[in-house]
Amino acid sequence: MEKSWWKESVVYQIYPRSFNDSNGDGIGDLKGITNKLDYLKELGIDVIWLSPVYQSPNDDNGYDISDYRAIMDEFGTMADFDELLSEMHQRGMKLMMDLVVNHTSDEHEWFKQARSSKDNPYRDYYYWRPGKNGQEPNNWESVFSGSAWEYDEKTEEYYLHLFSKKQPDLNWENRKVREEVYETMKFWLDKGIDGFRMDVINFISKVPGLPNGEKILGKKYVSGANFYMNGPKIHEYLQEMNQEVLAKYDIMTVGEMPGVDVEMAKQYTGENRNELNMVFQFEHVDLDSGPKGKWDLKDLNFHDFKASFTKWQKGLEGVGWNSLYLNNHDQPRMVSRFGDDKEYWKESAKMLATFLHFLQGTPYIYQGEELGMTNVRFDSIDDYKDIEILNMYKEKIGESDSDHQQIMESIYVKGRDNARTPMQWNDENHGGFTSGTPWIKVNPNYKEINAKQQLTDEDSIFHYYKKLIQLRKQHDIIVYGTYDLILPDHNEIFAYTRTLGEEKLLIILNFSKENSFFELPKEIQFSNKELLISNYEVNPTDSIEKITLLPFEARVYKLFI
Repeated sequence: MEKSWWKESVVYQIYPRSFNDSNGDGIGDLKGITNKLDYLKELGIDVIWLSPVYQSPNDDNGYDISDYRAIMDEFGTMADFDELLSEMHQRGMKLMMDLVVNHTSDEHEWFKQARSSKDNPYRDYYYWRPGKNGQEPNNWESVFSGSAWEYDEKTEEYYLHLFSKKQPDLNWENRKVREEVYETMKFWLDKGIDGFRMDVINFISKVPGLPNGEKILGKKYVSGANFYMNGPKIHEYLQEMNQEVLAKYDIMTVGEMPGVDVEMAKQYTGENRNELNMVFQFEHVDLDSGPKGKWDLKDLNFHDFKASFTKWQKGLEGVGWNSLYLNNHDQPRMVSRFGDDKEYWKESAKMLATFLHFLQGTPYIYQGEELGMTNVRFDSIDDYKDIEILNMYKEKIGESDSDHQQIMESIYVKGRDNARTPMQWNDENHGGFTSGTPWIKVNPNYKEINAKQQLTDEDSIFHYYKKLIQLRKQHDIIVYGTYDLILPDHNEIFAYTRTLGEEKLLIILNFSKENSFFELPKEIQFSNKELLISNYEVNPTDSIEKITLLPFEARVYKLFI
């Protein structure tokens, strides 16, 4: 397997709006991030992924871009950005930016021109269609609820928006659109950034004719999704992008790809395919969704969870590369979702971190994850800011079988604002995030969960993450070793090995809040062992053939053959 710096890196995602506010306006900004770089350096971070900071009307918190080459006023200036990049590089950290090119804002100059008249040269930068008998051009639904079409009075046609109506989809069939995107990418790469995370990049190729969609695709996706996810020209576009831009720089790339499976991921990430380094797939974060999708809550099946991770680990082995994540700006907090954020908060946060960081792939830490930040339960729907939450609430509250409390329960469990509450720096007002009024309320548990407290506590979640990252830098096997699941039928324990040449690691994880019995399979032979890390006090000389694991216990052993 080819060695690469991006395989060996640990990535930290910053959601700028909620990270650190330097000027007291209640909104995180670029200077606020610069002020906290030493914190990230101490943690051991190699790469920072910055969610969008471009000029935007903020309909979808920066994922609706009105100018790809300008910085959002609320976040600062281009000089602030240049300073941030320089300070990162001085500390040996790299910067990966968000690339959002499936759609623009409706306030982007291209779209303003496009909607001005049917014969404007920019008209074909987007998808415009006449209606059918007074109806939308097809039955596609927006990911954010409702129709994916918006009627434009002036030109009497509809435009396509797979997300908010203020996020019209770009027409990648138009060569000029692709050239504009590549020039924008070069603008940032020539500034010295180190890569791109590409937002819903597998949506950019639509099936010609935009036919009516099936209502349900794999029981998870909205109508029409089978005609724009992983579309007919997606590989052609990504290979062209690689040839025109990516191959000319030493950078890392990751594509966000809903609806991608292992076989598709092999094509997107294959080392000789000249497309992307890795993808964000959604299989494991869809496991607790019912037949009606994300808001239809169901309990996670632990065996499905194990099978999913194992399928991806083995499927991409020696072919492509995995991204490793359990939460991000679009997902709820992982300790609340996969662990126990009450009685075993610290233990389960450390166990989940151990699980993720010992898999093969590049780990992504979402801001506050290293502190064990949790989901939030705001009292009122008025406290929520996310367009997806608010649209869903408006739609559901009108259905006769939906009541307010049931909808709120779905939001508490799955809402994107769980990840967007401000970073909890200390136990002072608003968690030290701002001296003003925060744009969204801080989680009330900031007095107990905050960076200041954890930096001084050697047993904290922060220090555990720091140790995990150090181990990764010390042991090639953690990056490059092959993965093999053991005890696949165990109801509480996720155990696996990593193997590189003569070296072997044994990772044992109790995903339960009960004690659980582990017995080492006989085929795993060893002469000696070393305990690398654990989240409880463990006697390193104790036998590992038979162990009773405590709730959410994690242990990693290096085995000597």
